[in-house]
Amino acid sequence: MKTFCGRANPTTGALDWVEESEEYDYHQEIARSCYADMLHDKDRNEKYCLGIRAAVKRVKARGERAVVLDIGTGTGLLSMMAVTAGADYCYAVEVFKPMAEAASCIVKKNGFADKIKVINKHSTEVTVGPDGDMETRANILVTELFDTELIGEGALPSYEHAHMHLVQAGCEAVPHRATVYAQLVESELLWSWKQLQPIQVDGHTLLPPPAVGACSGAPSVCDIQLSQVPPHTFTPLGPLCTMFSVDFSQPVSSAPQSYSTRFVAQTAGRAQVVLSWWDIEMDPSGSIVCTMAPSWTYPDPRSYPWRDHWMQSVYFLPVEKTVMEGDELSLTVCHDDYSLWFNLSHSEQSGKKKISQRPCCTCQAHLVWTRPRFGELNDHQRTELYVNALRTVLKPDSVCLGVSDGSLLPVFAHMLGAKKVFSLENTGMSKQMMEQVLEANSLVDGVQLLGIRSEQLTLNDLGGEQVSVLIGEPYFSTSLLPWHSLFFWYCRTALAQLLQPDATVLPRSATLYAAGVEFQDLWRIRAPCGSCEGFDVTPMDEMVQKSLDFRESREAEPHPLWEYPCRALTKPVPVMSFDFQQCVPDQPICSQGTMPLLRRGRCHGVALWMDYQLTDDITVSMGLSKPVSDEGACEWSRHRKQGVYFFRSAWESSGDGRAAVSYDLTFEPRDGDIKMDFTVTLP
Repeated sequence: MKTFCGRANPTTGALDWVEESEEYDYHQEIARSCYADMLHDKDRNEKYCLGIRAAVKRVKARGERAVVLDIGTGTGLLSMMAVTAGADYCYAVEVFKPMAEAASCIVKKNGFADKIKVINKHSTEVTVGPDGDMETRANILVTELFDTELIGEGALPSYEHAHMHLVQAGCEAVPHRATVYAQLVESELLWSWKQLQPIQVDGHTLLPPPAVGACSGAPSVCDIQLSQVPPHTFTPLGPLCTMFSVDFSQPVSSAPQSYSTRFVAQTAGRAQVVLSWWDIEMDPSGSIVCTMAPSWTYPDPRSYPWRDHWMQSVYFLPVEKTVMEGDELSLTVCHDDYSLWFNLSHSEQSGKKKISQRPCCTCQAHLVWTRPRFGELNDHQRTELYVNALRTVLKPDSVCLGVSDGSLLPVFAHMLGAKKVFSLENTGMSKQMMEQVLEANSLVDGVQLLGIRSEQLTLNDLGGEQVSVLIGEPYFSTSLLPWHSLFFWYCRTALAQLLQPDATVLPRSATLYAAGVEFQDLWRIRAPCGSCEGFDVTPMDEMVQKSLDFRESREAEPHPLWEYPCRALTKPVPVMSFDFQQCVPDQPICSQGTMPLLRRGRCHGVALWMDYQLTDDITVSMGLSKPVSDEGACEWSRHRKQGVYFFRSAWESSGDGRAAVSYDLTFEPRDGDIKMDFTVTLP
């Protein structure tokens, strides 16, 4: 039986009906998961192995039979470690059916089927007893239920249930304990991801709406590779604080809790952001520790164990607070069963802390604009490029129409003297957000917001006048991959009859760039595992390969490359161009060529990004923020994600230019997709 699923196409804006296999969802989930990253995380694996061995040894020393419960087993790796360490039996629980099937296959292939039982259930559904999933309660609890925020995958409810129903009192737990750390900092860079800053345009100041400044922001954690945030971009206002610990060998509560730590401010500044991470101790003595601390906390940053399945967290205080050196401060962390949030007060205001309400956006800006989008809007250099481009195309009689989501370009156009300015807002929230911006700056009469789609717009909506200047950044909230912003081109095509014959379109064109790259670490998320800690996990590799082969062709995937250092082994090459002066063509656009490998290294894949030509001499890049260095180092924009096309295996480059990355690209106007194939050709 065929199944069809309706999906909004991010490039064309149309609702596409896509035929789906029953297996599609899990195929894609496996292909995009971090299982490979976890299996390649040697530090994590070694620490778990040592902790499991020690726990089994302690149980055996008491003369007991070692029965292990492994919650969230994934590939079954930790269960196999337990049996190898001498455990008598292991119950491996995995709720995700495809992974449970993979674990069963891996366990069998490694000869542990008689000692490991894979249970395809959520742990809270597992039963104990003669007719249950487990014959008896376990005396060793092994888990890997953690995410960047520690508890975001429901670790606390799972532990709570396990202690009540699945494990013995006083059981051994691996990990034994988790500890959450936090540091209060001032950071203009990080704060720009939460608050819209005043913007200067031609001597006028565009102010953020008051509601935005008073809003506590988005409730979700900001998880990033904090190692890639340079220490010079933030100022610590206090010491690294131990916020709270959880002992997993004892009953755990998922009820909301709060913990406070007092400290003296080390320097004066604006308290804005809390940097946070955690570590896990694998044994009661705390001698086996796996830490998530960023690289710049290490005496030798090169010894930092990179991982992407666990990163670090940035939390934004509800409001910015001024502190003076020597102030006695109290930092409070609250959590429910899935999330953390922080508050700051002066110690004299502290006393007994109540659990504060979890932050929630009340101004709508944090629902319309993502954190990178806030950073983009606050980028003064980027704003200057757009303002300069607008100056060159605007005239006193210009009728402007803006096509982007929640863009300030129409406001800039009015401030620069355009006769009439309209802005298309595709969503009600975006329109309401822009209304707040206009009201805060007394510009309600200057920009007319139209909550309508481009294909529905008529001359009547524009007061009977044709558009002389069509403007866009372009930015759309539905875009994931760089070329999804070509939605602007489809809007421009739908508006063709409403444009004056000599209308200016800004940007005038877009160029897709590509470069063959060597990743410092990101390659691990797609690299085959083969064996891990001496166990054969090739069934996992086969499953991932099946997932990658599920679609007819390989696909690029979005990544914020500023978080993932890489070297360009080829020159950045323009591989496809799109002329916004013209409508979207009826026929596909095809492009073939080669990119010689000019630097020595391992080519893991291809980075892809868009540059927009605003005018003849002004270009804005959504990829590289500066030219590639002589050594190939790349500095990427923090505002947009770039595309990454991974090779199935890395290619060694001698750097003599004889080997090259060949590309074959086809832009399909019908669905707005770019079919792509990259291969390395050898001499």
